[in-house]
Amino acid sequence: MGRHAHASGDELLTDWRTDRLGAARRGDNPLVMAKLNSGYAVFGDTQHLPGYCVLLSDVDGADHLTDLSRTQRADFLADMGLLGEAVFAACNGFDPAFRRLNYEILGNSLHHLHAHIHPRYSWEAREFRDAPVWRYPNEVRFAEEHDTLASPKAEEYDQLREAITAELARLA
Repeated sequence: MGRHAHASGDELLTDWRTDRLGAARRGDNPLVMAKLNSGYAVFGDTQHLPGYCVLLSDVDGADHLTDLSRTQRADFLADMGLLGEAVFAACNGFDPAFRRLNYEILGNSLHHLHAHIHPRYSWEAREFRDAPVWRYPNEVRFAEEHDTLASPKAEEYDQLREAITAELARLA
């Protein structure tokens, strides 16, 4: 069994999710794959689209991309591209149905600058495949079967996370 089976109760599922950036900085976020120039590359805590990742800015108080200096902004966007390149390579080898990546910077729910990297697959139902990821109902996106740490597929997700981490190391 992997690291998921060793967590007792909710110890991995509470503290780090309430302060994702602080947990990443402390080394308490179990899904951090790498520290990049501008922030943290994090494997998504839901994997309804396997390979979903987030780039968390390491700049305190940054809510919008325009809150960063031009140099910081260039670093963040370059890291977003680097993470996307790593996700692309890993997902391409993981599932032959992998089609493309969607990149998003939203900030509507979590008011700290972060970017979403969403792999897209040909096995997605057409009404979702040709639309933004957010069209998926929450009960699908956050279903237990897609939970990175608690899902029966946790070991499979670990393999994908490790492949993305290895790609990040190779590209850096």
